[in-house]
Amino acid sequence: MLDILKETGFGSDLVSTLGVLGFFVVCIATWYVVRIYIKQMESDKADTSVPLCAENWDGIGEYENDIPNGWFAVFAILMVWAGWYWLAGYPLWSYSQIGEYNQEVSNYNKSFEKKWENMDNVTLVKMGEGVFIRNCAPCHGLTGDGMNGMAKNLTEWGNVAGIEYTIKNGSKGTNAYLTPEMPAGLVSDSKTAKDIAEYISAEITHAKLKEPAEDVASGKIAYEANCASCHGVDGHGNPTGDKLMAPDLTQYESANFIMNVLKTGKNGKIGGMPSFANKGTLNETQQKAVAEYVTVQLDGIKK
Repeated sequence: MLDILKETGFGSDLVSTLGVLGFFVVCIATWYVVRIYIKQMESDKADTSVPLCAENWDGIGEYENDIPNGWFAVFAILMVWAGWYWLAGYPLWSYSQIGEYNQEVSNYNKSFEKKWENMDNVTLVKMGEGVFIRNCAPCHGLTGDGMNGMAKNLTEWGNVAGIEYTIKNGSKGTNAYLTPEMPAGLVSDSKTAKDIAEYISAEITHAKLKEPAEDVASGKIAYEANCASCHGVDGHGNPTGDKLMAPDLTQYESANFIMNVLKTGKNGKIGGMPSFANKGTLNETQQKAVAEYVTVQLDGIKK
């Protein structure tokens, strides 16, 4: 018995000692109360003079008995104990291993950001490759091909084919926008879809790729008819309150677009990609590194 008490920390500090004593008190009190009620069930008879409550459940009523005084006493004791525990026994401002760990993580992240704040692009891409393999490859694949539709095929992202694919198949999007999902089939004609994609790539996106002038002109008309209502005529996304209706297409084909997805998360066809910023999984430098790696090594512009 003494060995068991030692393992619980009994006598090592005030909080542990009170915890162990409290355990025994609860056990004894539980045994005492159960014993009383068992005896009552064996001997007591229903007091028909006590009225029933107005409510009933499938014909089962409940007597208007007062709440037992013991309940109030136990509740009051628990409230007093809780106040003592938080303010004196183990104050919120006292040392804790979790607090120490959080502080160490915060300090490390600051030193990490400072160490790599001025790294060259080659080093940034190399860091992004490592972070991508660790955090992104399980769904997107080591080569970013999406693993047969498990996730977005990043090798087809960032070019006309990638935009055309989204126009035809839609996008699950993210809750960061007022229209979180773009439905498939907004444009049924393949030629029109391609023209829109070429217009977006040549006139709106960050890359400003050179596309056939005739297709760009036709695509502009189709874009304004089918896409501008959410993405805006200029592609910046129509603002509504504190949110945009749809993503800012001027940032497409750039690292900033990838970073925005990492921060907000994205809904997919088989599940959702969480926000890497809110969960603290990737710091700002790591997000920038992944975005640069995707745009330099994986996306369709470089293929």
